[in-house]
Formats: sequence, C-alpha cells, structure tokens
Amino acid sequence: MANFSRLLELDRDCVWHPYSSVGADSPIYLVKSAHGVHIKLFDGSELIDGMSSWWSAIHGYNHQGMNQALSSQLQDMSHVMFGGLTHQPAIDLADQLIQLTPESLKTVFFSDSGSVAVEVALKMAVQYWHSKNQSDKQKILTIRHAYHGDTFGAMSVSDPENGMHHLFSKIITKQLFADAPSCKFDQPCSESDITSLKLQLINHHQNIAAIILEPIVQGAGGMHIYSPAYLKRVRELCDQYDVLLILDEIATGFGRTGKMFACEHASVEPDIMCVGKALTGGYMTLAATLTTRQIAQTIKEGEPGIFMHGPTFMANPLACVAGISSLKLLLGSPWEKRVNLIETTLKEGLEPCLAYSPVKDVRVLGAIGVVELNNPVDINKIQPLFVEAGVWIRPFNNLIYIMPPYIINKDDLDALIHSIIRVISTI
Repeated sequence: MANFSRLLELDRDCVWHPYSSVGADSPIYLVKSAHGVHIKLFDGSELIDGMSSWWSAIHGYNHQGMNQALSSQLQDMSHVMFGGLTHQPAIDLADQLIQLTPESLKTVFFSDSGSVAVEVALKMAVQYWHSKNQSDKQKILTIRHAYHGDTFGAMSVSDPENGMHHLFSKIITKQLFADAPSCKFDQPCSESDITSLKLQLINHHQNIAAIILEPIVQGAGGMHIYSPAYLKRVRELCDQYDVLLILDEIATGFGRTGKMFACEHASVEPDIMCVGKALTGGYMTLAATLTTRQIAQTIKEGEPGIFMHGPTFMANPLACVAGISSLKLLLGSPWEKRVNLIETTLKEGLEPCLAYSPVKDVRVLGAIGVVELNNPVDINKIQPLFVEAGVWIRPFNNLIYIMPPYIINKDDLDALIHSIIRVISTI
C-alpha cells in the first residue's frame, strides 16, 4: 500500500495529464492491468470501460492475437527510420487502408497522432494549390463546434470561441468559420443549414484551400450528430467553388458510427481523409492522412517537388503491425452486428434520462451514446460516483457519453447505462 501511495504522490507532483495541471486536486486512479473491457485498478477493483481509451480500444484490452503480432514484430525490429528506407508492415498497412477507404483515396502518409494527421492534411491542401500556382488559397473553412486536435494547425480549425483553445487566439492562424448545421441525423438539410457555409465560399473561395469537417459526428467539440444530407451539400459546394474537402475520420472511422467510415452515411468521398485512434486498436499511437493520386501528383510536379513533412517515428513498424492486426480483427468480426446491437441498447437504455430535469438531450449513433446536460458537470464530484459504480466513464463539459469497445456484452453495457442514470439522478 505504501508503494501505491508513493506512486500516486509522484504522479501528482511530477506528471502532466490531459487538460489538467501538475498537483491538481482532481481524482486520479492507478491502473494495474486491463483485459477485455475491464480495467483493473491497483487497489484490486475493476471498472467496465465505457470510453475505449478515448475511442481507440475497439477490440478491448490485451487481445491475444494482437499481443502475438507485436511480439513477433519485435524479433525483427521495433523501429527504423522511414527516410530512404521502407518495410513490409508500412506497405501492407497502406495497401489495406487504400482498399478499405473511399475509392478515390490512393496514397497514404503515416504520422504519429491524430493532431499531426490533421496538420499534414492542412499542409497538403495548401501545398497542392501552391503547386497549381494558386498560392492565394491558404485559408481553411470549417464549422463551429469542431475539434481537430491540440497542435497549432489543428487548433486553428477547432471552435474559436467555445472550444478549448481560446487562450491561444492571438497566435493561432485565423481561419474561416461557418455555423454548424442544426439538422439532426434523421432530418433533411434545409437551405438555412447550409447558408452560412455557402456565403463563406461565395465571398472567399479564391482564398480557401479546403473545408475540413468531422463527418456526421462532431466529437470533443460537443458530440453533435448532424444530417448526412448536409455533408452531401458540402461536397457539392466544394466541387462548385473549387475547394478541397478534408474529412477528419479520426474519431468516427473504423466502424464507430455503424459504417466503416462516417462519410459512407452520405455516400461522399473526400479529397483528403485523416484516420487514427482505432487504427491500431488502441495499442500504439499511429495515424494516417490519405489523399488522391491527382493531389499527390500535383504536389510532386510543383515546387519544391516534395511534400514538406516527415516525422521521426513515421510508419513505425510496431505501430503498423498493430494497425494490420487490428484491421484483420475488425474485418474478420461481425462488427456491424455488434455496433448495431450497441446502438439499439443505447437508444433504449438512455431514453429514460430525458425524464430528469438536468438533461437537455440524448442522442445515439452506432456505438456512441451521448447525454447532454443543461449545465457543465463537476468532474471532481461526478468521476468518483462512476468509479464507485464500477464503471469508467469520463464526462467533459456538459456531456456524459460512452463509446465502448465493440466486444462489450449486454450485461456490461447495461451496467454502463444504469450507472449513467443513477449518477444523473443525483445531480
């Protein structure tokens, strides 16, 4: 127990956690191991994981097949630089991604994280227009309530007012923003939904390199779920005004919304796509930016003839093997049936939340369940209540949401749902 206390003391004194501070008073829990959909804490208690480790561990934890694949790769090499060298794991994973993603996407740029994948996409769009002698097209257009990451380019296209980055407003590149659509998933897209974005294109298309969107589901910016018809209209407007379309599928990709990629709900193909999170099943940090052959060739033919980006750990072999193994597991599983069952259970189970006065809205799509409250939650108060209930749910702002591993059984999913209802009843 002394070791347990000492570890937590060191953590509190020395370690930064996401969106926290050193020495913060917020509760922190020491994890010893994780198996399946259960996280075992150092004190011996177990939690049902409702977060998939921020939406990445879709197969759960400690999967024997993935463990074996990474162990085997370790015998050959854990890493080798990607400049001037290549290796089979990167080639095989790129080939799988090209086969799995929309037909127009034919080239793959690997990076370390989702934020960097977004940075790459933005640079790719700007360099594409530079290669076409249209260097005035440097701006990016997006919609409010977006979240694309924490690096500077990604921050610049996240919500400028209600997002998490207003502190840096004077140093962030000023981009163009349109109102987010109000049309819900099962509704048509009215002209009023698209007007704000359309006006930005009419007035500034000569300076806009690309539109970037989280397709169908806006993640950490508020978990808004909008109509596929809106995404269709955006694609049409991009074509009309000669602007590239970047889709950030980092949170929505690999089955989370009930389709392999969320853009499939609208039958839309982007010019550039970002993927990450579930790409490796939560085992390793890896992301990718995919684009068309035409964009890649244009960049090659322009000045300076190369794409100006190259991370040190680009296409790390261990991470690529994790990606190959995760995709093999996903495609070999009844993932669509599992996600549909999660969706049905979440819709039925979370609907009673609407009867509680603190609740503003309940929305579900695929393996995403969201309870929106009227006011922000007190994380220091609400987090221990979930842990006491034997579940791991991490609310933020005014949202209590779950995105569980696809392998979760009904009993564990019901336990997550019931814990949400119990906690809401105490607010």
